[in-house]
Amino acid sequence: MKTLAELKKYYQSDLLPDLEVLEQQRKKIINNLSKTAVPVILIALVLMLLFRNAVVFIAIFSVVGLGIAYNYLIRDYVFNFKREIIKKIIKSIDAGLTYQQSMHISEQLFRESKIFSRRPDRFKGDDFVSGLLGKTKIEFSEIYAQYVTRDSKGRTTYHTIFKGLFIAADFNKEFKSTTVVLPDTAEKLFGNFGTMLQSWNKTRGQLIKLEDPEFEKLFAVYGNDQIEARYVLSTSLMKRVVDFKNKTGKKIYLSFVRSKIFVAISYHKDLFEPKVFSTVLSFTPIKEYFENLRLAVDIVEDLNLNTRIWGKT
Repeated sequence: MKTLAELKKYYQSDLLPDLEVLEQQRKKIINNLSKTAVPVILIALVLMLLFRNAVVFIAIFSVVGLGIAYNYLIRDYVFNFKREIIKKIIKSIDAGLTYQQSMHISEQLFRESKIFSRRPDRFKGDDFVSGLLGKTKIEFSEIYAQYVTRDSKGRTTYHTIFKGLFIAADFNKEFKSTTVVLPDTAEKLFGNFGTMLQSWNKTRGQLIKLEDPEFEKLFAVYGNDQIEARYVLSTSLMKRVVDFKNKTGKKIYLSFVRSKIFVAISYHKDLFEPKVFSTVLSFTPIKEYFENLRLAVDIVEDLNLNTRIWGKT
């Protein structure tokens, strides 16, 4: 399944019946949440009036309690949604892909991409997909990578390195050089001066100049082989990435390292979690799941067809 029209047809015939069952489960959760939250809030308010010195403690205790109750009530709903809906969408894209809810891409593979220079102190994820597209091994998952700092008083703060969808594909054919594509914030903010700032980033290698002005406005490309970088970033691949960027507004990172391509798409939310406080019957989130997964597949297919890269190795 490749097109939006095909997805809509699949949504109506295969997904909607399961979504209607999940919608009933969701409504039951909302009802149970109301039954739980109202008495907890009322009891907390009474306790705050009786024990004014413990208002903060009571508030924190109540919020934590409600959070635990919420996670307990939605647990089966989330599991069922991923098993019935996400798994089906993945299989519809390619039958050779498998899905494991609680697994994720390894930290070693994340670091191998060379996209993010800082090493994570905390690394977690879920929604792991793996398999073969033709002869190309592909794997991706949601990832949340953070580093930690401590101030002079020993207080710990976690900072986000990356949160979103991380994709790796292994072609079993070597790129001769490393190429890294990063969101271009410098040129967007500072114009030509921004381009000069980019060229000073020697830790990434040379600044690669491309012939696609729209791509260059959105991305900065670094590598150690100007010619191979231009081969790898074909016109069709750049168009796919630009179209996706313009459609979603998301930060996108790519790298080509040894035999692998890595794609990272930044998100501030959990991608494959179902709605709880709004209907699960909407086509919009299904479309978003599909488009994210489809981008990974399209890039792999584009590179497999790009004989100029593999003819050199």
